[in-house]
Amino acid sequence: MLLNLIVFVAVAYLAYDKNTLRLLLTEKPKQHLFFGYTALLTILWSIQASIYEGLEVHFLWMTACTLFLGPRLAVYAGLIATLINCLLGSYQWDNAYIQLLSGVCLPVLVSYLVYVISFHKLPRHFFIYVFVCGFFAGALSIGLKMLAISSIFTLTGQYAWDVVFDNYLILLVLLAFPEALLNGMTMTIGIIYVPSWVRTFYDSQYLDDK
Repeated sequence: MLLNLIVFVAVAYLAYDKNTLRLLLTEKPKQHLFFGYTALLTILWSIQASIYEGLEVHFLWMTACTLFLGPRLAVYAGLIATLINCLLGSYQWDNAYIQLLSGVCLPVLVSYLVYVISFHKLPRHFFIYVFVCGFFAGALSIGLKMLAISSIFTLTGQYAWDVVFDNYLILLVLLAFPEALLNGMTMTIGIIYVPSWVRTFYDSQYLDDK
């Protein structure tokens, strides 16, 4: 209980930014997008399957969340969704901090890092944004999340490695492509129909003179 509280407070503190909070409080479209995404993440994460406690399998969708909201608000959206799922019983409270760190913080960090590297090192093109920042980053995020959870449960002695591998990690092969497709399609639809909602996409960088 105490460890969960410390981790949740620490993550909330590190993700806090006064300017981002001011924009959220003053811009209604930003509020609708944030709370809408938080609600959808809560529902998506509640649709899960598991054989062993703590080894829940579900889609993340955190890459698209990061690209739409920016990393700080994406962390808060994931934090709230994690808390709600703990209250609803979809997550075990004893392992809540593991879900927060591996299922929210790590995917947000990886997704934003891929975006930054792509922005500075690759040609700024619509298709590169969708396939690298959306598709590839989505697959990478869920892969690293499942590897992190597998490592934590194995190193802490909660489950043997063969149990984790056979009942959890092996499913990464089935989840990587659908997760990539979910994020890639979300970004494509967002850029085409509501580009002003996408925090990390700029017409002047990706579309003008292309």
